[in-house]
Amino acid sequence: MNTIILSVIFAPIIISAAVGYYKLFEKAGVEGWKSLIPFYNYYVHLQIIGRPWWWIFYIFIPIVNVFVAAGIHIDLANCFGKTSLKSHFLMIVAGFIYMPYMAFDKNVKYIGQLDTLPEQKKSKSREWVEAITFAVVAATLIRWLVMEAFTIPTPSMEKSLLVGDFLFVSKFHYGTRTPKTPLQVPLTHQKIWLTDIPSYVDWIQLPQYRLPGFTDVKQNDVVVFNIPPIHLNEGIDYPIDLKTNYIKRCVGLPGDTLKIEDKQIFINGSAIENPDQMQYSYLVFSTNVLSQRVLDKFDIPEIQLLSNDPPVQLLYLTSEQVEGLSKESYVKEIRAASNNPFKRFEPYNEGELDNGIFPNDPELFPWNADWYGPIVMPAEGMTIPINKITLATYGDAITLYDHTENAVIRDGKLFIDGQEVTEYTFNQNYYFMMGDNRHNSLDSRYWGFVPEDHIVGKGFFIWLSLDANKSFFNKVRWTRFFNLIE
Repeated sequence: MNTIILSVIFAPIIISAAVGYYKLFEKAGVEGWKSLIPFYNYYVHLQIIGRPWWWIFYIFIPIVNVFVAAGIHIDLANCFGKTSLKSHFLMIVAGFIYMPYMAFDKNVKYIGQLDTLPEQKKSKSREWVEAITFAVVAATLIRWLVMEAFTIPTPSMEKSLLVGDFLFVSKFHYGTRTPKTPLQVPLTHQKIWLTDIPSYVDWIQLPQYRLPGFTDVKQNDVVVFNIPPIHLNEGIDYPIDLKTNYIKRCVGLPGDTLKIEDKQIFINGSAIENPDQMQYSYLVFSTNVLSQRVLDKFDIPEIQLLSNDPPVQLLYLTSEQVEGLSKESYVKEIRAASNNPFKRFEPYNEGELDNGIFPNDPELFPWNADWYGPIVMPAEGMTIPINKITLATYGDAITLYDHTENAVIRDGKLFIDGQEVTEYTFNQNYYFMMGDNRHNSLDSRYWGFVPEDHIVGKGFFIWLSLDANKSFFNKVRWTRFFNLIE
């Protein structure tokens, strides 16, 4: 259905751009049919404007190709005498309209390649305005279509991703979403930089669709998404595309049955592969409080001191770190802890309730972070009966996220458009996300499923990493530069 809707929306845009391109080629003295052949039309375009033929290779370089494409479309406008800032702006953001306009305007003529055009004198102010406008437009397009920068603020994904990692999130893997909130300050998210002023107004809310990507979300992908629950969005009902960004690992796909038994995740009855260097919480009893030298030796970012006499520390450790620390003479005991050691030290047993766990019904779901499920991920087209159990599990998904208008739960029953229904069919896919730091992660175990339309993109690679706990000259984690995220 989405493919049909996207075709209806984008077909006129593609046709309009193609017609404009065809007629502009003819105006430049080139057969119009050459504009319709992929890649070759790019080569001919370069000939028309007088750019080197080898620029065609830029089309294969991600990010660079966006800038170059914007530049040669501005060049095309210049070659037809459209040299104003307004023309350049329209060529970039609305070329599918502006090219047909130029093509069918009898006063617009091809005046030659760039090196034959008369030199145009520009004021310094115009040069600055053009440079800033081009940079903002190009950066906005890249951020929307290709990649977006993201910073790791919390330790929920350690050791896979560290606090202070700066990474790029790929939009082209799963396909970028069309904008829902168009009236927004460029290159902002919820607020204008360094202020509490909203960066958007929601006077216009567009229907949202996902452009084609080259892959689907797969198990163990590291995914950036908009967190669904309103209480995790400062209590503000943001539009979908402006909700707070989270990053977690996808462990449950649409239709999967997920169960956690003694910390191990099982999908459809089979244990899944655990991430490298997965962490859990431990209590470390020692003769002295662990020093910074010890923390550096075992690559432990921080500790939480629970007792000073005798020293008891809460640490989030990998199995390798546990093994290494246990061999040190100053460590008396390392004991596994629960996911909430401030509430209880001992790990939860099967059937024990951890308050705050999803779904939030202690009688039906006496679960905890280490013993969880089974629970089935909703899938598009999946039909469920409506009863106490399914409403407790899927009620929020149905009424808040599944785009079913006038769906309400009242007196333990589901009503749509005022009519009680006894079964329900989901309109989209849902996913289950968890952090690699399993006892220090606020994830789907606590707030539920991630709808498909909330998914932003795939964690791609780290371009910078800074350690806030280190001195100025040692802050940069050089070994993490350009590491792919797995």
